[in-house]
Amino acid sequence: MKKFALITLSVILVLATFVGCGKAGDAEDVIKIGVSPRPHRELVELIEEDLEKEGVKLEIIEFDDYVKPNLALADGEIDANFFQHEPYMNDFKEEKNIDIISLGGVHIEPMGLYSSKIESIDELEDGSEIAIPNDTTNGSRALLLLEKEGLIKLDPAVGILATENDIVENPKNLKFEALEAAYLPRVLDEVDGAVINGNYALEADLVPTEDSILLEEKDSPYANIIAVRAGEENEDKLVKLIKVLQSDKVKKFIEDNYEGGVIPAF
Repeated sequence: MKKFALITLSVILVLATFVGCGKAGDAEDVIKIGVSPRPHRELVELIEEDLEKEGVKLEIIEFDDYVKPNLALADGEIDANFFQHEPYMNDFKEEKNIDIISLGGVHIEPMGLYSSKIESIDELEDGSEIAIPNDTTNGSRALLLLEKEGLIKLDPAVGILATENDIVENPKNLKFEALEAAYLPRVLDEVDGAVINGNYALEADLVPTEDSILLEEKDSPYANIIAVRAGEENEDKLVKLIKVLQSDKVKKFIEDNYEGGVIPAF
C-alpha cells in the first residue's frame, strides 16, 4: 500500500513538473513587439497566424513616437520593435548608451516632400519655409533628399548626419523648421513644404507616389528593421519572427496595398 502511494505521488510530481515546464515554454514563445501604427502594425498582424503555426504568439504594443519603443526594448518591457531604420537606431543607441541591434530589414518607406501650396519644386519662391523631422537621422535624410534635387548643397564632410548648419549653398534661401516627425503632416497648411516620413504620410492619407513633390528612390539605405537586444538575436522565436516577415506573403502584401509608399527591402 505504501509502495502504491509512493508511486502515485511520484506520478503526480512528474506531471506537475511537466505542466510547469510547459507553462514556462509557452511564456518563452511569446514575443512582445512594439510597433508604429502603419504600416508596421499591419505587417505584423498579417503574419500573426503564420508565427503561431511556428509555435510563437505575438503581443503587439503600439507606439506613436520614435523614442519610447527603443527605451522599452532596452528596459526589457518588450522583446523587439519595428518602427525605425538602422541609421536612426545607431544614432539613438549611441546617444542613450543602450545595446540594441538590427535583426534584419523588412521594408523602405520613401521619405517625400509634400505641399498644399505648390505642385513642383520650381514653384518654391525665395525664402520658402520647409519643415523637416527634428531627429538627427531623419532631419539629415530630409536635407539629403533636397540636396539630391539641387535645392541646397551640404558640406560633404558631414555625411548622413547633416543639419541645417551644414548647408553650404542655399540659392533659394530656404528656411527650415525642425519639428517632431509625427507632427509634420499637420503643418502642411502653415509651411510651403514638409519632408515627411512614409509611415506618417500614409497615416495622414497621403499617397507618396501621387501626392509628393519629391520622393526617395528605391535604392534608399533607410530600410525599416526589426530591432532586438544585443545577444538575443539568435533566439529561436526571434529568428522565426524575421523569417515570416521576410516572406513572399509579406512582399506581395506590400506591393499590393501601399501604392509605392512602402517598398519591400528583402
